[in-house]
Amino acid sequence: MKINEKNLAAFATSPTPVDREGWLVKRGEVNKGYQKRWFILKGNLLFYFEKRGDKEPVGVVVLEGCTIELSEDEEQFSFKIVFHGPGNRSYILGAESQESMEQWMKALACASYDYMKLMVADLQKQLDEMEENMPLSAEVAGGPSPQPPPRTRHNPFNRGHTSNGTATHHMRSHSVRSAPARADNPTRTENTTRHRITFRELHTAYGRPILTDRNEWRHRQKQEQESKEVPLITL
Repeated sequence: MKINEKNLAAFATSPTPVDREGWLVKRGEVNKGYQKRWFILKGNLLFYFEKRGDKEPVGVVVLEGCTIELSEDEEQFSFKIVFHGPGNRSYILGAESQESMEQWMKALACASYDYMKLMVADLQKQLDEMEENMPLSAEVAGGPSPQPPPRTRHNPFNRGHTSNGTATHHMRSHSVRSAPARADNPTRTENTTRHRITFRELHTAYGRPILTDRNEWRHRQKQEQESKEVPLITL
């Protein structure tokens, strides 16, 4: 399999979702000592860096065709990624605690494409079993399936009755100038019609009394203020 190192390094540091990241110690292939590395898991690719925030990873492990196992003969919280077959390398890693080790092992075990295929197959099997155990519908059981009640439409601003005979409380809004009586509505009487009201009539009916009351109130306020003032005494 060809791997474009430049694209792979760009993917490692890109803002794509990260499944898990953190510090682990890794035993070297030539030098058997442990070195601290920053690990980032994205999908089935496990990148590791010398320092956190580095632009390029030191290496990458493709998590396909491997198993995640405990490493009993190594450090206390160590585990290994084992690639089976002759000449394949195993990666021995160590965590800082039991909890961190378990979380890393679970995340790595669920990262491979093979695991995803098994999960999809298992979910499909459960779905097939649920469909087989579902109860028969009303039509299969011999009875007609219930039909939803018909939907009716009406204008909420129209005065009248609903489809079930109950009177509505919505009335058509009126403006100052009402529409003329309709010939197709014999129940409408002359008392319900409204004539056109001019601004002059409105001003005479409402505006002038308001202005008169306001002027009288201001006049009383002025007289009270003048009566409270103390006149100056001149010598």
